[in-house]
Amino acid sequence: MAEKSSSLTQLALRKFKRNFWGVLSFIYIVLCGLVALFAYVLAPDDTQNANQMHLAIHSKKPGFTVKMLTVPGPDPAAQSFLSEFFLGEANADTEIPINSINLTETEVEYVPYSDEGAGELTKAIAYTDFGLQGQIDPSVFEKEFVSEKTFILGTDKYGRDLLSRMLIGTRISFSIGFVAVLISLLIGIFMGAIGGYFGGKIDALVMWIINVTWSIPTLLLVIAITLALGKGFWQVFIAVGLTMWVEVARVVRGQVLSVKEAQYVTAARALGYRDMRILFRHILPNILAPVIVISAANFASAILIESGLSFLGIGAQPPIPSWGAMIKDHYSYIILGKAYLAIIPGLAIMSLVMAFMLMGNALRDALDVKGTN
Repeated sequence: MAEKSSSLTQLALRKFKRNFWGVLSFIYIVLCGLVALFAYVLAPDDTQNANQMHLAIHSKKPGFTVKMLTVPGPDPAAQSFLSEFFLGEANADTEIPINSINLTETEVEYVPYSDEGAGELTKAIAYTDFGLQGQIDPSVFEKEFVSEKTFILGTDKYGRDLLSRMLIGTRISFSIGFVAVLISLLIGIFMGAIGGYFGGKIDALVMWIINVTWSIPTLLLVIAITLALGKGFWQVFIAVGLTMWVEVARVVRGQVLSVKEAQYVTAARALGYRDMRILFRHILPNILAPVIVISAANFASAILIESGLSFLGIGAQPPIPSWGAMIKDHYSYIILGKAYLAIIPGLAIMSLVMAFMLMGNALRDALDVKGTN
């Protein structure tokens, strides 16, 4: 019996589903995307940038638990749901790690946390700082202002929750990937398409620009653009995108050169269609397969470049959590018996980059129409 005919898209989808590592990588990337979107919902520390510092409990191991005394701060400005969802909660409360507390008639005496657990000077805070007056019930006070906090991945060298910083840092990696790939696609497809289609002097000019850009080391060019635009979140995204378009342009140019003499292009010219319509309505849709593959590779490259820039101190600026900056802050801890502080963000970078590379390889195999079905 003849096999049921299918479209090329269906054939490619079936081939992709048969690739175990490609499907697994796709699922992992989707999960990371959901984590990036719901970072502040999932993070134990949902304050802006998860930047609650507790120097008394810096560099604690995963699973560390401590009591926290919360001193209310001034009421922050009202936030919308979207602002809190995407930017975190504007929290002015002060959290103090403690060993114990004792309520007197007018104030709260507490012993700040220390590893030894004793010998520390007792400190005190007046009830009025908590917005309380008169006789205070200890059980009610502890229920409202004292909590036990567990740091699943421990704390960094500033006493911040490492898990929360890791979750919110996922946004940086995904953002840099999407923005950089989008910029590289817009510039690369346009430059490669016009160069390959029109040829002649236009192609020579495009290739000259590509070769000049290609000859400059990527990291050096990104650093130069970043310094020109200034340090910051969006400046890095733009800088990375402006250095990645050459690969897209070379691929698109080669594909356009190979199909511009095809019969359907000749037929479109015979019908009197304009060059731009032929190029963007007929040629480009038929050469998107290799562009999709190289976009996955560029996504991985963008994550690595951003991590490198953050490690050098010219990427996302503190207190914005970035995996590369976390490695920079803690790489010296590798020889101090707390290597996990640098290894955890390093593994996150490695796993996400590997997932994009494996998915790119699976897409390449699936979109190879000359391969077996």
